[in-house]
Amino acid sequence: MPDTPTPDAARLKVRLLQTDPTLGDVSGNLEHLNNLVRAASDRDLVTTAELATHGYHLGQVPEAQPINANDERLLRLGSYGPAALVGFAEADRHHTFNSAALITNNEARVQRKMYLPTYRGWEERKHFRPGGRLHCYDLPKARISTLICNDAWQPAMPWLAGHAGAEVLVIPVNSVTSNVGLPTDQAWDLILRHAAITTQAFVLFINRVGRENGQEFWGGSRVIHPTGEVMAQLGQEPGELDCELDLGELRSLRRQWPLLQESRADLVAREAARLAQEEEL
Repeated sequence: MPDTPTPDAARLKVRLLQTDPTLGDVSGNLEHLNNLVRAASDRDLVTTAELATHGYHLGQVPEAQPINANDERLLRLGSYGPAALVGFAEADRHHTFNSAALITNNEARVQRKMYLPTYRGWEERKHFRPGGRLHCYDLPKARISTLICNDAWQPAMPWLAGHAGAEVLVIPVNSVTSNVGLPTDQAWDLILRHAAITTQAFVLFINRVGRENGQEFWGGSRVIHPTGEVMAQLGQEPGELDCELDLGELRSLRRQWPLLQESRADLVAREAARLAQEEEL
């Protein structure tokens, strides 16, 4: 911990919005988010869960259309002061993506979900095209990267974000009560702590709540410190979670323990290319 207080310029004020979107009611969900973001004018960053504008089981509501990243209703969320990171179903030409838009100053910078689960009760590839690039985006106070739900289960993705300079990993999800060999909420706890410690980054985990298509979303949105400590957490009801991220402390930790000093990206790239070649055989 630093001996002197960190200046406000190095403290990122965040608010996590844990909502219960109505499946298919895009306009209603956007209006609700608009009210919540407008009330967060003292924050630097406001975040939502995955697909917060649409709901998850889009196969049940074929009339619910994806929206363009330049939709005025979406861009309006970035007009109240804080940057707004919003999960939405994105329309781009003939394709639909499961995306998160980082909205500032009437501009949306988009991260598309790269790993789409399509097994058991999940059928995302029926509705979405996978994204093909992991982005890092700079805010005035911090560099952030977004991993949408299943992307965070792939160990290479947090690693790439950390070595690209991300200081904050934002992980918007739609996670239901289930079991993957252990209860899903326990698996997420391990994944989030591991990501925070190994990338030396703050982790913002934003899940939704409520019932949809017979499934229960368990919430549990939280903020994880780079040491793996849970700084603050919500329960299973709609709510808002405020937290301040001490970026001065994070940068000091990275200097004292330079775990990210040597990426060996050359080695990783060679081995990844070898695996890719084997998969093509």
